[in-house]
Amino acid sequence: MSSEPQILAWLAAQHDAMVAMLREMVDIDSGSYNKPGIDAVGAVIERFLAAEGVAVERLPQVRHGDCLRASAAWDGPLGNAGGNILLMGHCDTVFPEGEVARRPFTLRDGVAYGPGVADMKAGLVMNAFILAAFHRFGGAPAPLVGLFTGDEEIGSPEGRPVIEVEARRARVVFNSEPGRVTGNVVTGRKGGVFMAFRVTGKAAHSGGNFREGISAIEELARKVQAIHALTELERGITLNVGLVSGGQSVNTVAPWAEGQIDLRYVKAEDRDDVMPRIAAIIECSFVPGTRAELTIRGEFYPLVQSPAARKLFDLYVGAAADSGFATAGEFAGGCADSGFTAALGVPTLCAVGPVGGGAHSPEEFLRLDSLVPRAQACARAILRLEQAGL
Repeated sequence: MSSEPQILAWLAAQHDAMVAMLREMVDIDSGSYNKPGIDAVGAVIERFLAAEGVAVERLPQVRHGDCLRASAAWDGPLGNAGGNILLMGHCDTVFPEGEVARRPFTLRDGVAYGPGVADMKAGLVMNAFILAAFHRFGGAPAPLVGLFTGDEEIGSPEGRPVIEVEARRARVVFNSEPGRVTGNVVTGRKGGVFMAFRVTGKAAHSGGNFREGISAIEELARKVQAIHALTELERGITLNVGLVSGGQSVNTVAPWAEGQIDLRYVKAEDRDDVMPRIAAIIECSFVPGTRAELTIRGEFYPLVQSPAARKLFDLYVGAAADSGFATAGEFAGGCADSGFTAALGVPTLCAVGPVGGGAHSPEEFLRLDSLVPRAQACARAILRLEQAGL
């Protein structure tokens, strides 16, 4: 007997359990640099999967949250030449320590609020329950693997190698970032580079010895203007210096200053065009006597839809319709780990998670009525992969 009715019926009965797990995870501070918090979110996932009998391996990371690799039972042929089915999600958020105390998980009129509720703890819950369903009832056309990482919001500096190893063993990837407010999934994303630059000047008393000083803050300000001038909205290229710091005291010519740069682009050739121009600005001294260094701290590849990914998208559209909702594809300016898997040639579909909005803000929300239908749509798509030639 087909396992599809059993999987769909079991998922339909899990709404309250999903909400309870989501509440527990949202009420844990897990900013990208909060390793204990991220690992605590991972522990919630581990406990649930262990109770369901799903095998989970913890992959320790040095600086950021540990990664988890979970695999549902599968009785298919050994070797699996066709590759695994990969569900992805990240346990980190953008919010600082103490955010949960200020605004814990809250329910109002069928909508959930709280730090990371949509981006992307609801997607983690969904993936965990899909793994449990297939472990219980079988039916996946290939081994089903769940990968839970801990540093996506800062460019996956440690998670990326783990993702790429797993992607090379995959036939398709479902990344459970939040579904768009429209109900759509994401079929294309910008690439991004996160950088930092440090300017060195020379300290001097700003009243008694002003001429001897070399202001690193003035140099930083001029560099910020030059960097921002590289923005070309019509090409989808944006530059933003989102954080700055520096100086010693108000009455000292600043001996140092730092800035952090966010570059977003659409095409790989745009990155190749802009990065040398950024480097030239950093190397140039607008204020004589200053010097500066540039460091890349994290990077995302653009998500580009291949013909095979289009086939995966079409399959998901049908699975969504049978799960009670319509969906289409959207392009997103935000980056995600899905760019890494797509860059390796693996058919990838992003934002298949439950529907929410307001990510990275105090207004972040999740539509609770999307938890079960989105889980069922993903399960249906998995069950139909072979029919679609994937």
